[in-house]
Amino acid sequence: MSTSTPPRLPRSDRLEQLADQLWNTVSAGDEYSATGLVVRALDEGEDPESVLLDVIAVVQGKVGEEWVANRLSVAQEHAATAINERAITALSAHPSVRTTVTRGRITVACVDGEWHALPPRLLAEVLKLRGWQIDFLGAQLPTPHLITHLHTTGADAVALSSSIATRLPTAHAAVTACQAIGVPVLVGGAAFGPAGQYAKLLGADAWAPDARAAADHLARGPLPRPHLDHQQIDDLPHLTDQEYTLVTRNSDSLVRTVFTALQDALPSMRTYSELQRERTAEDLASIVEFLATALYLDDEELFTRFIAWTVQVLTSRGVPAQSLPPALDLLALELKDFPRATRILHVATRAVTTHHSFEAGNTA
Repeated sequence: MSTSTPPRLPRSDRLEQLADQLWNTVSAGDEYSATGLVVRALDEGEDPESVLLDVIAVVQGKVGEEWVANRLSVAQEHAATAINERAITALSAHPSVRTTVTRGRITVACVDGEWHALPPRLLAEVLKLRGWQIDFLGAQLPTPHLITHLHTTGADAVALSSSIATRLPTAHAAVTACQAIGVPVLVGGAAFGPAGQYAKLLGADAWAPDARAAADHLARGPLPRPHLDHQQIDDLPHLTDQEYTLVTRNSDSLVRTVFTALQDALPSMRTYSELQRERTAEDLASIVEFLATALYLDDEELFTRFIAWTVQVLTSRGVPAQSLPPALDLLALELKDFPRATRILHVATRAVTTHHSFEAGNTA
């Protein structure tokens, strides 16, 4: 029997193995094994930042992918996220992560209406590891409370997170409010676009694609102090046409009208169960909400990406994607006097129709 110590795997292989092991425990709903795995990794000398970003964050990304593919239920996704949050808590209490504050003070929070608090929590923990004093304010933070907190603490900067694009109008208000009291804002999260294009559009002082990049950006030096006279309308002059305001104000009636008309356009809806009818109404409400956001940004690509994602979600759940074009056409008919809205809807309809034709051709 050999008593020699087995060779240590290369760092990237170790982290990949840890991520696989954590996924197995998280997907099984095993909180104790998940937190124990993280603690053991730190006991054995793994870098805490790498465990946060190359293990826990990777697993959380897979949780989302598995939900989209319908391999995790909503309840399982919530349970898995909760276990990952507990793993972060276990890591943050480990002796190896105790650091001395050597930098300034950063407030980290989700924008109002955003419940996905794990991404900013990861950033908060990484910034703590790098010597920042952090105020982590969690999910769903109303902007007035954020501003009160900033007045009280004198933070050097705010890091705002949003995962859902429909929160971007609220994010814009938060960015502008922070800047109005002289506090610069770094933003991040999937809501701001694949390349952060909406961060620039909404006047944020900086954008980062992930927690490591955000920490690196802040480490390079202080964010520039914002102009105190910046106004929201300065960023989005197209809002003067009132399309965003009117669609938002009438969203409930739009959903009801399109739902009623859709029953005539799709006779199969008459046999829907009550649950199926509720889900259809929810889908229509999401479509209207994303359309309003696209109008706010004047960006048809945002809406088209959402519709493509919706097709993916519906298909994975056995719902035919061809139900979308009639809904989009009926919505366009209701908004025929809104040129930007009808343009966005027609572009998305063509994209869905082209995708469906391509898929049908491949399976013929």
